[in-house]
Amino acid sequence: MPKTPHKLIDLALQGGGSHGALTWGVLDRILEDERLEIDGISGTSAGAMNAVVVADGLQRGGRGAAREALHTFWRAVSDAARFSPIQRSPWDQLIGNYSLDYSPSYLFYESLTQLIPPAKLNPLGHNPLRDLVAKQVDFECVNACRKVNVFVTATNVRTGRPHIFTQPHLSVDTVMASACLPFMFEAVEIDGEAYWDGGYSGNPALYPLVDNQGCRDLVVVQINPLLRQQLPRTSREILNRINEITFNSSLIKELRSIQLLHQLIDAEGLELESYRAMRLHLIHAERDVEELSASSKLNADWDFLTYLHARGRAWANDWLDKHFDAIGKHATFDLNELFQDAIRPVLPHGEATAETTERQNR
Repeated sequence: MPKTPHKLIDLALQGGGSHGALTWGVLDRILEDERLEIDGISGTSAGAMNAVVVADGLQRGGRGAAREALHTFWRAVSDAARFSPIQRSPWDQLIGNYSLDYSPSYLFYESLTQLIPPAKLNPLGHNPLRDLVAKQVDFECVNACRKVNVFVTATNVRTGRPHIFTQPHLSVDTVMASACLPFMFEAVEIDGEAYWDGGYSGNPALYPLVDNQGCRDLVVVQINPLLRQQLPRTSREILNRINEITFNSSLIKELRSIQLLHQLIDAEGLELESYRAMRLHLIHAERDVEELSASSKLNADWDFLTYLHARGRAWANDWLDKHFDAIGKHATFDLNELFQDAIRPVLPHGEATAETTERQNR
C-alpha cells in the first residue's frame, strides 16, 4: 500500500507566557500526524522556546523525541514555578480559577515593576527561566538541525526594529532576548546590541517564512485574541487590551502586506515565481483565549498547563479535520474578511450603514 505523501507546512508561533502551552498542544498534534512535515518555524518569546525545543527533539530522535521534549520542557517550567513567590490565592486554587488577578504576591510584584527598573529590582540579573532553557535545550543540536529551519524574533531596543536570529547562531541568549519583557528584566545584550521581547516588533515574524521558497503553506498559531466582544471597563481590563493590541499589531501589519501582495498578483496577473502568493492558514480559538486573563500568563501550575495543552490539541485536531485537504491547494484563512472593516466611509452623525443597523438589531 503506497504511503501518503507528506504535506509541507511552515509554522508561525506567537508568544504569550504560559499560554504558550496552547502552542505545545498544537505542536503535539501536528507532530503526531505523519502526513505533515514541518519545514520552518518562526517563533517569538514562548513561541521561540517551543520552536527550539522541537528542533532539538527532531535532531536527536525525530517526531517522538520532539513530542517528548515539549512535554519535558513544560513540566520543567511548572516544577520551577512551584518555588516562585507569585502564586494563585488560596480561594482561586479552591474554586479552580487560573487567574492571578487576586493574588497578593502578583499584585505586589506588578506594582513594584512599574516603579522600580529591572537593574535596581534585580541587580544580579537572576533569571530562572534562562537557567531552565539552558538545561532543557541542547543548542548544538538546534543549530545542527537540518530537518526544520528555526527563526527567533527579538526587538532591537535602539532601532525598534525586529531582528531575526536563525541557525547556526541560536543560543540561550537569543531565546531570552526574544522573551525579555522590559519591566521584568534588563535588555539582553548580543554582539553589542540590546534586545527586548520580540512581540513588540514581530509576534511572530512572518517574512522569514514568506521568503522560504521550499514551502508555500504558512500556518499561524495565534494565542493572543484579535477580537474581544466585550469592551474593557476596569483599569486592568483596559491595560490587558492595550497589551493584546500592541502584541498583535506587528502580525496584523504583516498579514495586511500579504493581502496587498495577493491583490497585486490578482490585479496585475504577475507570475507566482516572481511574486509568490502564500497559502495562509490559522489555528486559533477566539473564545478559549478570551476567557483567559492576562495575569494567567504567569501561572505555570501543571493542571493549568495541561488544560492549555488539551485545548491546543483540540484546536489543531479541529483544524486538520476541516482543512487538511486544502493544504498544498488553497488558503483557509480569508484575509479579505479579516480586513473588510479596515476602511469604512465616515457618515454624518446619526446615519449608519445597513450592516451596522443589522448588527445593532441582533
